Amino acid sequence: MAALFLWISVLALLALWSLTVWAGHAAAVWAVSNAGALSGTAADIAAIRLPPWLEFWVPREVLEWLPRMLADLAPLIDSLLQAVPALAGGLTALAWGVWVLGGLLLVLLGIGLQLLVSLRRSRLPGGGRSAGVQGLSALAGRWMRQRTAR
Repeated sequence: MAALFLWISVLALLALWSLTVWAGHAAAVWAVSNAGALSGTAADIAAIRLPPWLEFWVPREVLEWLPRMLADLAPLIDSLLQAVPALAGGLTALAWGVWVLGGLLLVLLGIGLQLLVSLRRSRLPGGGRSAGVQGLSALAGRWMRQRTAR
């Protein structure tokens, strides 16, 4: 019974793992496929300002340097955003690899727990039956013998 519960739990964890990898893959493919639509917006990033409450804590030199750096990086960011949709096919292979690795770890976990359960059973007296059940059956047998002896 313990082995059945153990393997049902492992299968439930495998199903949860599969759902997680599938959802992560879908979100990543969506983000990568739509990254090309963001190209051209990197030039607007220099116009982003820090909130006034944060400007108080940031040194003045950094406040002057940050917009210039972001403006210099805009062409690089645009070219990266245009190249990203080509990576969507590689995400599928990566997701399968991650799923197989996680699935193997879960199956190995199940095998290890199955070995622990079987070792525990073999070390119990009476071939794996617990002492409580043996004590109860011995008590019932003694009661039956007393009832029939009268």
